[in-house]
Amino acid sequence: MKLLRVGTAGAERPALLDADGTLRDLSGVVPDIDGALLADDAALGRVRDAAGAGQLPVLDAAGLRIGPPLARIGKIVCIGLNYHDHARETGAAPPAEPVIFLKAPDTVVGPDDTVLVPRGSTKTDWEVELAVVIGRTARYLESHEEALAHVAGYAVAHDVSEREFQIERGGTWDKGKNCETFNPLGPWLVTADEVPDPQRLPLRLWVNGELKQDGSTAEQIFPVAEVVCYVSQFMTLHPGDVINTGTPAGVAMGRPDPKPYLRAGDVVELEVEGLGRQRQELKDA
Repeated sequence: MKLLRVGTAGAERPALLDADGTLRDLSGVVPDIDGALLADDAALGRVRDAAGAGQLPVLDAAGLRIGPPLARIGKIVCIGLNYHDHARETGAAPPAEPVIFLKAPDTVVGPDDTVLVPRGSTKTDWEVELAVVIGRTARYLESHEEALAHVAGYAVAHDVSEREFQIERGGTWDKGKNCETFNPLGPWLVTADEVPDPQRLPLRLWVNGELKQDGSTAEQIFPVAEVVCYVSQFMTLHPGDVINTGTPAGVAMGRPDPKPYLRAGDVVELEVEGLGRQRQELKDA
């Protein structure tokens, strides 16, 4: 299933994109798309049954904002330097273990919402990523098979980053990763049954129509199953938590000087095959 949330910010309602590409209202079946829904097999079954029976009202998509596909996210766990080609372009050695940092859930916006360039920023960068959405509580998982069984679905994430704040201002990466609007998510949460192999997904990103990133999750140093299993050794993953699994080569930081960092007025478009497409116009904060 392709689950999404539509409407004005803070007042989104649940919806479903059916096999014919028709947007349908889920608000009469479930209250929202969140961790509680993803952990409830019976509720998900009701959604599937209603969709299959053609019982869901059609929504007029014209002019309707698409919000983040997941409400009440508990935490966003991010994996740094997780693509061989990205590590090479930044001059970093491939890590021996996954590099973990956190993004606050309040960085999440809709896939086509405005992204704000922070005040004083000169190095705002782009990163297309595969997001993994957790559907079952995960603690100390022991196998890749067990890890994938805890995944509810997948989405497109844009891990917007400010490189000066991240690298040159001391401390950990958090300052460069948690500026407002720095995690567009969606348009859809695609359930795991529709993604048989998360290691065969092309990812692409354009800036002002120019292709900047063109990679594949096959290039991941630590694949999705290993990441979920690994993270569960250090923190409990709850339904509705999100893992951003890293970005392929092509970021501004990896380009020759002068590096083409983002400015107000730029337009970024990105996609993960089968999971939808995002478009953001940048403005000054």
